[in-house]
Amino acid sequence: MNRHLFNGLFLILLGMLLPLGAHARALAPDDGEKGMYILGDVVVTETADPASTPGTIRRITAQEIETRGARTLDEAVALMPGVQVRTATTGTPRINLRGFRSRHTQLLLNGIPFNSTYDGQFDPTIIPVENIGKIDIGFGNQSVLYGQGGLGGVLNVVTQKGEEGFHGMTDIEISEDQTHRSRFSLSGKKDALDFFISGSMAQSDGFRVSDDFDATRNENGGLRENSDWKRQNLFFNLGYTVTDNLELGLVVNCLSGEYGRPPSILDDKKDPFYKSPKYERVEDFDGFSAQLNAALDIQGPLSFRGWVFTNAMEEESNRYDDDTYTTMKKKNAYEKKNDTAVSGGTLQTRYDLDGAGSVTLSLGGEKHSFDSKGTRIDKKNKAQGFDNDWELEIYTASAEYRVSPLDKLNLVLGYGYSGLEKESGSDDSKGFFQAGATYYLFDTTCIKGSLAKKIRFPSLKQLHETTSGGNPELTTEESYNYELGIEQMLPGRILMGVTGFYIDARDYIEKDEATDLYENNEELRFKGIELTTEKRFRDNAFVRAGYTYMETEDRSSGSFKDELQYRPGHKFTLEGNYEFGWGLSIYSSLLHVANQYHYSGGSPVVKASLGDYTIVNLKVEQRLLKGMMHLYAGVDNLFDEEYEESYGLPRDGSAIYGGVRLSF
Repeated sequence: MNRHLFNGLFLILLGMLLPLGAHARALAPDDGEKGMYILGDVVVTETADPASTPGTIRRITAQEIETRGARTLDEAVALMPGVQVRTATTGTPRINLRGFRSRHTQLLLNGIPFNSTYDGQFDPTIIPVENIGKIDIGFGNQSVLYGQGGLGGVLNVVTQKGEEGFHGMTDIEISEDQTHRSRFSLSGKKDALDFFISGSMAQSDGFRVSDDFDATRNENGGLRENSDWKRQNLFFNLGYTVTDNLELGLVVNCLSGEYGRPPSILDDKKDPFYKSPKYERVEDFDGFSAQLNAALDIQGPLSFRGWVFTNAMEEESNRYDDDTYTTMKKKNAYEKKNDTAVSGGTLQTRYDLDGAGSVTLSLGGEKHSFDSKGTRIDKKNKAQGFDNDWELEIYTASAEYRVSPLDKLNLVLGYGYSGLEKESGSDDSKGFFQAGATYYLFDTTCIKGSLAKKIRFPSLKQLHETTSGGNPELTTEESYNYELGIEQMLPGRILMGVTGFYIDARDYIEKDEATDLYENNEELRFKGIELTTEKRFRDNAFVRAGYTYMETEDRSSGSFKDELQYRPGHKFTLEGNYEFGWGLSIYSSLLHVANQYHYSGGSPVVKASLGDYTIVNLKVEQRLLKGMMHLYAGVDNLFDEEYEESYGLPRDGSAIYGGVRLSF
């Protein structure tokens, strides 16, 4: 029997056997900032409504994350328009916004930067969802108060905080191929003190490729080679209201784990896209982050917010000679230990000008450090030790002015300036800005437009990693982002939105094949349109759809490429949830990705289509004991679609999972 047919029958039988509950529960609305730990959050809206900002902000609530059955950050955002989640050679999902890579996306957890100081990227799988209150995704035209770095945008993760009383949750989930997940949370509030604690443990023997996969010498099908992983996470935040005007907070996060990086399946060296398989593992990683913050509201027009933070990661990784993952004696093999850290602080001051608007001033600084030690096998198969130690510092000052000269018109103007101090090469500094407006043409019609200049300083890897093409003379990347959109509420509780964007990126950093160094030699253009629509059926169902059309263009001098590789031209999503009167809910989602291309290295350059794909997920859930117990089960990739997000790296086939969640 085909696996996807078996999966479908499994869910039908499960739905028939689920016990009957009491009655339907209404879909939880977005409660704004209720239950959110916002002390360390960069405040960029005057209200809790993202529509009040001229640049597009798309919000994902804790209720939506639970409904979708997402377990980590990448799964939570995968269906959003303008977002591409792609797993490449590192075996780590990357979250790309409007064609920009993850190194051009700022990731903040309660104001704590989570981008790696080494290469500017981040691993979204190490951020579980049990502590998330909301996720705000800003695209390119976000507030200047976020500082430099977000050419593509910002992923702002705000965690939950304790509410009155004492509350708890525990969840245990199992799925095929010996994948186990367990998580918990405890929270509460009494008088001036609130707290939230969460933790999770998860491990897997790896994922299974589709039954339609044709075996190669590097992958025989079934369980994907070297795709196993293990993760642990512990999170804690504490809030204390000293007076009505002063709040203090503490955030601590610890994480650890290990994982393999599946090698390429290609075995034909005549294939123009062939690259030798790499046998790599991250044998151990340990991370720690912490933040202290305070908010002071002086009686009158002046208020202050500030925080200091640190975020450190230690990672031990190896590259082996072959698929036995036992020896490191041939060229390009290595064993290394990387220590990365970023620490700093921010102070924001807001002055209310009464009817003339408000001004927010922000001053911040960060210190990035990277230390790498280990042994690398050279071209003569001899071991060579290395010990690298690099640092850089970034300082930013910004100011934002918000005003509503008319009842239905909101204006935002912002300017910032950042400076970079490097160990070698010339220091750099650049300014950036944002200007935008929202206008409520009618109570149900909002028009918004904005333009912004964004900058990003090169990472430590791009500046100093000599074995990877580091270049200390790199300068700052820039992008000019333009956006125009409309949001319309139609009769029948139907919300529709249309957003057009146009982006020119300059001095974009990529490795130059002629010099084998990172260079500021890329000029790129991204333009497209994003459509969203949502229909809610009273209190027990919704349907939501999204579509992204994007054109990319490589405008670099001497480039032989047309559109950029691994940037889909079309992305369509559809999801819906229905809850019956006896507590049974059914959720399903569809993701379709099309018109994606990739290029060969060397000369001549060969272009090929990656292949379109459609992924369908299904989940059913039954409430029991007045909502204190939830039984759920589902299938990811219901029809066992065979697909790739990068050439030569097949992705997950169909997988059944089930679990139980208890709460009080």
